[in-house]
Amino acid sequence: MGAGSAAAEDTVRLFAAGSLKPALTEVARDFEAMTGIRVEATFGPSGALKDRLAGGAAADVFASANMEHPRALAQGGQALPPRPFARNQFCALARPPVALTSATLLDRLLDPAVRVGTSTPKADPAGDYAWELFAKADALRPGSGRVLRAKAMQLTGAPDSPKPPDDRSVYGWLMEQDRADVFLTYCTNARLAVEEEPVLKVVAIPESLAVGALYGLIVLKKGNAARGNALADHILSEAGQAVLERYGFTKP
Repeated sequence: MGAGSAAAEDTVRLFAAGSLKPALTEVARDFEAMTGIRVEATFGPSGALKDRLAGGAAADVFASANMEHPRALAQGGQALPPRPFARNQFCALARPPVALTSATLLDRLLDPAVRVGTSTPKADPAGDYAWELFAKADALRPGSGRVLRAKAMQLTGAPDSPKPPDDRSVYGWLMEQDRADVFLTYCTNARLAVEEEPVLKVVAIPESLAVGALYGLIVLKKGNAARGNALADHILSEAGQAVLERYGFTKP
Protein backbone atom coordinates (compact mmCIF):
# COMPACT_ATOMS: atom_id res chain seq x y z
CA MET A 1 0.00 0.00 0.00
CA GLY A 2 1.43 3.39 -1.01
CA ALA A 3 1.74 6.40 1.28
CA GLY A 4 -1.25 8.06 -0.39
CA SER A 5 -3.45 5.01 0.20
CA ALA A 6 -2.32 4.75 3.80
CA ALA A 7 -3.16 8.41 4.35
CA ALA A 8 -6.62 7.90 2.80
CA GLU A 9 -7.22 4.95 5.13
CA ASP A 10 -6.57 7.23 8.11
CA THR A 11 -8.90 10.06 6.99
CA VAL A 12 -12.61 10.78 7.45
CA ARG A 13 -14.15 13.41 5.18
CA LEU A 14 -16.61 15.83 6.76
CA PHE A 15 -18.90 18.28 4.96
CA ALA A 16 -20.45 20.70 7.47
CA ALA A 17 -22.44 23.91 7.71
CA GLY A 18 -20.35 27.05 8.00
CA SER A 19 -21.98 27.96 11.31
CA LEU A 20 -20.46 24.78 12.77
CA LYS A 21 -16.87 25.60 11.80
CA PRO A 22 -15.49 26.78 15.18
CA ALA A 23 -17.24 24.06 17.19
CA LEU A 24 -16.65 21.13 14.83
CA THR A 25 -13.03 22.15 14.27
CA GLU A 26 -12.50 21.58 17.99
CA VAL A 27 -14.59 18.39 17.95
CA ALA A 28 -12.50 17.14 15.03
CA ARG A 29 -9.24 17.82 16.90
CA ASP A 30 -10.53 15.83 19.88
CA PHE A 31 -11.60 12.99 17.58
CA GLU A 32 -8.20 12.93 15.88
CA ALA A 33 -6.43 12.80 19.26
CA MET A 34 -8.64 9.93 20.42
CA THR A 35 -8.61 7.80 17.27
CA GLY A 36 -5.61 8.77 15.16
CA ILE A 37 -8.03 9.30 12.25
CA ARG A 38 -7.53 12.65 10.51
CA VAL A 39 -10.64 14.73 9.80
CA GLU A 40 -10.66 16.43 6.39
CA ALA A 41 -13.32 19.11 6.84
CA THR A 42 -15.11 21.22 4.23
CA PHE A 43 -17.35 23.99 5.58
CA GLY A 44 -19.91 26.00 3.65
CA PRO A 45 -23.62 26.72 3.12
CA SER A 46 -25.57 23.53 3.78
CA GLY A 47 -27.67 23.80 0.63
CA ALA A 48 -24.62 24.17 -1.57
CA LEU A 49 -22.90 21.24 0.16
CA LYS A 50 -26.01 19.08 -0.25
CA ASP A 51 -26.03 19.82 -3.97
CA ARG A 52 -22.36 18.85 -4.24
CA LEU A 53 -23.03 15.57 -2.45
CA ALA A 54 -26.07 14.88 -4.62
CA GLY A 55 -23.82 15.47 -7.63
CA GLY A 56 -21.31 12.87 -6.47
CA ALA A 57 -18.83 14.75 -4.27
CA ALA A 58 -16.98 12.40 -1.92
CA ALA A 59 -17.58 12.64 1.83
CA ASP A 60 -18.21 10.34 4.76
CA VAL A 61 -20.29 12.61 7.03
CA PHE A 62 -22.54 15.58 6.28
CA ALA A 63 -23.56 17.88 9.15
CA SER A 64 -26.26 20.30 8.03
CA ALA A 65 -27.92 23.34 9.60
CA ASN A 66 -31.29 21.73 8.97
CA MET A 67 -32.83 18.27 8.76
CA GLU A 68 -34.23 18.70 5.25
CA HIS A 69 -30.95 18.44 3.33
CA PRO A 70 -29.71 15.28 5.10
CA ARG A 71 -33.19 13.77 4.81
CA ALA A 72 -33.25 14.44 1.06
CA LEU A 73 -29.93 12.63 0.57
CA ALA A 74 -31.10 9.71 2.73
CA GLN A 75 -34.38 9.44 0.84
CA GLY A 76 -32.40 9.45 -2.40
CA GLY A 77 -30.51 6.38 -1.20
CA GLN A 78 -27.18 8.14 -0.73
CA ALA A 79 -27.02 8.09 3.06
CA LEU A 80 -28.13 6.41 6.24
CA PRO A 81 -31.10 7.98 8.10
CA PRO A 82 -30.35 11.47 9.48
CA ARG A 83 -29.77 12.09 13.17
CA PRO A 84 -30.43 15.43 14.91
CA PHE A 85 -27.40 16.59 16.89
CA ALA A 86 -27.78 20.28 17.81
CA ARG A 87 -30.11 23.24 17.97
CA ASN A 88 -29.44 26.91 17.28
CA GLN A 89 -31.53 30.04 17.64
CA PHE A 90 -31.80 33.14 15.49
CA CYS A 91 -30.61 36.52 16.78
CA ALA A 92 -30.27 40.03 15.41
CA LEU A 93 -26.76 41.48 15.16
CA ALA A 94 -26.80 45.28 15.17
CA ARG A 95 -24.33 48.07 14.52
CA PRO A 96 -24.05 50.81 17.19
CA PRO A 97 -26.11 53.51 15.39
CA VAL A 98 -29.21 51.29 15.48
CA ALA A 99 -31.13 51.59 18.73
CA LEU A 100 -32.39 48.02 18.72
CA THR A 101 -34.19 46.00 21.38
CA SER A 102 -36.28 42.84 21.19
CA ALA A 103 -39.42 44.93 21.62
CA THR A 104 -38.55 47.29 18.74
CA LEU A 105 -37.05 44.70 16.39
CA LEU A 106 -39.89 44.57 13.87
CA ASP A 107 -40.25 48.35 13.78
CA ARG A 108 -36.55 48.76 13.11
CA LEU A 109 -36.44 46.02 10.48
CA LEU A 110 -39.28 47.77 8.64
CA ASP A 111 -37.62 51.18 8.88
CA PRO A 112 -36.63 52.16 5.31
CA ALA A 113 -33.41 53.67 6.66
CA VAL A 114 -32.26 50.41 8.30
CA ARG A 115 -30.34 48.02 6.03
CA VAL A 116 -31.14 44.38 6.81
CA GLY A 117 -28.68 41.61 5.96
CA THR A 118 -29.51 37.91 5.64
CA SER A 119 -28.04 34.81 4.11
CA THR A 120 -29.28 33.38 0.81
CA PRO A 121 -32.43 31.21 0.92
CA LYS A 122 -32.15 27.69 -0.59
CA ALA A 123 -28.36 27.88 -0.77
CA ASP A 124 -28.11 28.34 3.00
CA PRO A 125 -30.69 27.36 5.66
CA ALA A 126 -29.90 30.61 7.52
CA GLY A 127 -31.55 32.41 4.61
CA ASP A 128 -34.55 30.09 4.81
CA TYR A 129 -34.88 30.78 8.54
CA ALA A 130 -34.80 34.54 7.88
CA TRP A 131 -37.64 34.10 5.37
CA GLU A 132 -39.51 32.09 8.03
CA LEU A 133 -39.10 35.05 10.39
CA PHE A 134 -40.46 37.36 7.69
CA ALA A 135 -43.52 35.09 7.33
CA LYS A 136 -44.13 35.40 11.08
CA ALA A 137 -43.81 39.19 10.75
CA ASP A 138 -46.43 39.11 8.02
CA ALA A 139 -48.82 37.29 10.33
CA LEU A 140 -48.38 40.07 12.89
CA ARG A 141 -48.52 42.92 10.39
CA PRO A 142 -49.97 41.95 7.02
CA GLY A 143 -47.73 43.12 4.19
CA SER A 144 -44.58 43.33 6.29
CA GLY A 145 -43.25 40.02 4.98
CA ARG A 146 -43.27 41.32 1.42
CA VAL A 147 -41.48 44.50 2.52
CA LEU A 148 -38.81 42.58 4.42
CA ARG A 149 -38.18 40.08 1.62
CA ALA A 150 -37.78 42.95 -0.83
CA LYS A 151 -35.35 44.94 1.32
CA ALA A 152 -33.27 42.06 2.71
CA MET A 153 -29.73 42.04 1.33
CA GLN A 154 -28.57 38.44 0.80
CA LEU A 155 -24.93 38.92 1.75
CA THR A 156 -23.82 35.37 2.61
CA GLY A 157 -24.35 31.80 1.44
CA ALA A 158 -24.18 32.28 -2.33
CA PRO A 159 -21.18 31.43 -4.55
CA ASP A 160 -20.64 35.14 -5.28
CA SER A 161 -21.12 36.35 -1.69
CA PRO A 162 -18.34 38.57 -0.27
CA LYS A 163 -15.54 36.50 1.25
CA PRO A 164 -13.89 37.62 4.51
CA PRO A 165 -10.20 37.16 5.34
CA ASP A 166 -9.40 33.64 6.53
CA ASP A 167 -9.05 34.75 10.15
CA ARG A 168 -12.39 36.58 10.32
CA SER A 169 -16.00 35.54 10.78
CA VAL A 170 -18.07 36.68 7.81
CA TYR A 171 -20.63 38.45 10.01
CA GLY A 172 -18.20 40.48 12.07
CA TRP A 173 -16.32 41.38 8.90
CA LEU A 174 -19.44 42.42 6.96
CA MET A 175 -20.63 44.61 9.82
CA GLU A 176 -17.18 46.16 10.16
CA GLN A 177 -17.32 46.88 6.42
CA ASP A 178 -20.66 48.70 6.97
CA ARG A 179 -22.55 46.34 4.65
CA ALA A 180 -25.67 46.21 6.87
CA ASP A 181 -27.15 47.83 9.96
CA VAL A 182 -28.87 44.69 11.27
CA PHE A 183 -27.97 41.13 10.33
CA LEU A 184 -30.32 38.21 11.02
CA THR A 185 -28.26 35.11 11.71
CA TYR A 186 -27.71 32.30 14.17
CA CYS A 187 -27.01 33.39 17.73
CA THR A 188 -23.75 31.40 17.62
CA ASN A 189 -22.60 33.44 14.60
CA ALA A 190 -23.65 36.68 16.27
CA ARG A 191 -21.69 35.81 19.40
CA LEU A 192 -18.52 35.17 17.38
CA ALA A 193 -19.01 38.47 15.54
CA VAL A 194 -19.19 40.38 18.83
CA GLU A 195 -15.98 38.70 20.00
CA GLU A 196 -14.30 40.20 16.91
CA GLU A 197 -16.17 43.51 16.95
CA PRO A 198 -17.18 44.34 20.55
CA VAL A 199 -19.10 47.44 19.42
CA LEU A 200 -21.73 45.18 17.86
CA LYS A 201 -24.82 44.19 19.83
CA VAL A 202 -26.68 40.88 19.91
CA VAL A 203 -30.44 41.23 20.32
CA ALA A 204 -32.78 38.34 21.08
CA ILE A 205 -35.65 37.74 18.66
CA PRO A 206 -39.02 38.21 20.43
CA GLU A 207 -41.11 35.09 20.92
CA SER A 208 -43.66 36.19 18.32
CA LEU A 209 -40.94 36.16 15.62
CA ALA A 210 -38.60 33.51 17.01
CA VAL A 211 -37.21 30.83 14.71
CA GLY A 212 -34.77 28.07 15.50
CA ALA A 213 -32.65 25.54 13.64
CA LEU A 214 -32.46 21.80 14.20
CA TYR A 215 -29.15 20.49 12.81
CA GLY A 216 -28.92 16.99 11.37
CA LEU A 217 -26.07 14.71 10.30
CA ILE A 218 -25.84 11.70 8.02
CA VAL A 219 -23.26 9.08 7.14
CA LEU A 220 -22.85 8.75 3.37
CA LYS A 221 -23.15 5.28 1.90
CA LYS A 222 -20.46 5.83 -0.74
CA GLY A 223 -17.96 6.80 1.95
CA ASN A 224 -16.29 4.72 4.64
CA ALA A 225 -19.18 3.74 6.92
CA ALA A 226 -16.95 2.69 9.83
CA ARG A 227 -15.02 5.99 9.95
CA GLY A 228 -18.15 7.99 9.21
CA ASN A 229 -20.12 6.35 12.00
CA ALA A 230 -17.19 6.80 14.39
CA LEU A 231 -17.10 10.56 13.76
CA ALA A 232 -20.90 10.87 13.86
CA ASP A 233 -21.01 9.00 17.16
CA HIS A 234 -18.32 11.27 18.58
CA ILE A 235 -20.27 14.41 17.59
CA LEU A 236 -23.30 12.95 19.36
CA SER A 237 -21.30 11.79 22.38
CA GLU A 238 -21.24 13.61 25.71
CA ALA A 239 -17.79 15.01 24.87
CA GLY A 240 -18.87 16.22 21.44
CA GLN A 241 -22.07 17.76 22.78
CA ALA A 242 -20.13 19.55 25.52
CA VAL A 243 -17.99 21.28 22.89
CA LEU A 244 -21.06 22.31 20.88
CA GLU A 245 -22.67 23.72 24.02
CA ARG A 246 -19.59 25.80 24.76
CA TYR A 247 -20.06 27.46 21.37
CA GLY A 248 -23.70 28.26 22.08
CA PHE A 249 -25.51 25.29 20.56
CA THR A 250 -28.05 23.31 22.58
CA LYS A 251 -28.87 19.61 22.59
CA PRO A 252 -31.41 18.33 20.09
